Amino acid sequence: MSAARASPLVAAWRAVRALAHVLGGLWTIRSEFGRLTPAQCELLVREWSRQMLRIMGVELVVRGTPPERGPVLLVANHISWLDILVMNAAQPARFVSKADVKHWPVLGALITGAGTLYIERESRRDAMRVVHQMAERLRAHDTIAVFPEGTTGDGRTLLPFHANLFQAAISANAPVLPVALGFVDGASGQRSDAPLFIGDTSLLASLWSTLRARGLQAVVHYGEPQRFQGRDRRTWAQDMRAEVARLLGL
Repeated sequence: MSAARASPLVAAWRAVRALAHVLGGLWTIRSEFGRLTPAQCELLVREWSRQMLRIMGVELVVRGTPPERGPVLLVANHISWLDILVMNAAQPARFVSKADVKHWPVLGALITGAGTLYIERESRRDAMRVVHQMAERLRAHDTIAVFPEGTTGDGRTLLPFHANLFQAAISANAPVLPVALGFVDGASGQRSDAPLFIGDTSLLASLWSTLRARGLQAVVHYGEPQRFQGRDRRTWAQDMRAEVARLLGL
């Protein structure tokens, strides 16, 4: 079900303000991040993300307890380009994303500047490289976030979880925390399709649909962290998929 729609004029005004906010974020990354502590950068990312959601007319709803610090690997279902922004508004993390995201107009530079690790999903060798990077960052007590479905879905079902990236948590002896993402119409409480980014939907079309949504809520539901406890990565991935599905009510 789609959320109620705002007028094109309201959506256009949101778009102008959002673009200005993105440009301000790029300036902050380039001018300030180099001299700030990781904790200060994290605070800026969180507040910037929350302000962006407000500009776009999206209300953030957090359920459960976000991790205060790493090391921890967050695994979430994937619905939209908006997911990274929503999760950073709840609690910033270093994301692993498909490589073509860094070529997105304007947004790509911002996502890259926030410390995203990129992966060529079709390359087994590149997956191994990213797993090593993730393990190093987890050992340095970072919070890492991945979307193990590997692509976006419709929010009604879960695709299989790819297990490769779970190896980083095993290697670093770090817990994995399941996260369920959803978008709902605030008035009705029904699922909203406004931010969907699947199939032939273009980034611009999904962005415009989101900007035109009225009363849109982004829900981030944190589960409980789990350690691998002797499980292999495939079993652990299946268990985490079941837990995300439970959090989603599927």
